[in-house]
Amino acid sequence: MGGGDYAELRAFMMVVDTRSFREAAGRLGITPSALSRTIKRLEERLGQRLLNRTTRAVSPSEAGQSLYTRLVPAVAGLEEAVHDTLAQRGDAVGTVRLNLPRLTAEVLLMPRLAQFIALYPGIHLDMVIDDALSDVVGKGFDAGIRMGELLEKDMIAIRLSPPFRNAIVATPGYLAAHGTPHSPQDLKHHRCINYRWGSNCQSWRWPFESEDGPLEINVEGPFSVNDTGLLKGAALSGVGLACVSETLVEHELARGDLVRVLEPWSKRYAGFFLYHPSRRRTPPALRALIDFLAEQPSQNGRPAMQNRPQ
Repeated sequence: MGGGDYAELRAFMMVVDTRSFREAAGRLGITPSALSRTIKRLEERLGQRLLNRTTRAVSPSEAGQSLYTRLVPAVAGLEEAVHDTLAQRGDAVGTVRLNLPRLTAEVLLMPRLAQFIALYPGIHLDMVIDDALSDVVGKGFDAGIRMGELLEKDMIAIRLSPPFRNAIVATPGYLAAHGTPHSPQDLKHHRCINYRWGSNCQSWRWPFESEDGPLEINVEGPFSVNDTGLLKGAALSGVGLACVSETLVEHELARGDLVRVLEPWSKRYAGFFLYHPSRRRTPPALRALIDFLAEQPSQNGRPAMQNRPQ
């Protein structure tokens, strides 16, 4: 089998994985029309229709599904052999596809991105911002970053941050005009900036800790958004109260641009973890990223690396 044959098979698998010529072409770095010609050549060579196409969807035919099912373990074996060979040589080169929420990108990655690229010029870091709970393996990612409470099962997990809490914040001007809430129940009298998350953009109930246990409050206000950066920006502009991670607003709180309220009720989270599938050997590029991010100090000042808590 020539290199072109293998490229055709990988292109076919990418279309099946994504169910989209446009998305598959984007991941492969080619145009949709070039991808369509590649699939056509493969179908002509095999004498079988592999994909059923409509104007709105693409799905494998019976022959295509049979081929895909046999290709998955075969290609995985080839890729593992290449990864093992690279691991033996120790070269940190290649692409790392990483799925993570905007918050972790802003707080953990972006401040150190230039340093990582300078240290590892042979690594291409492909980050996809995704605040929903994505299946990183099923969608072709090498790793993901999520809070400890939201990790997928049967994954290797490495701590990247210490535990943190939510923070209810607003500008001094908003609090001067509307008063300061003294309990979560007081929020019904305030303008709250609503965060929408997940693929369905559902409203997020603000979580608190009380003497009687966990407490969740439905909030209302003049503005809703599904982006944590815009959420913080709205709070800074005086729109109302926002519920965010304390790590996202630590600088604004220190400068006095935002004021924290209801701190005794703040909910605590386990912190952020990078997680990836279990393999005999972690690809060198992914290992380099893990080691780099895990150098972030924990609360005791030492790197915080541990497996997922049971």
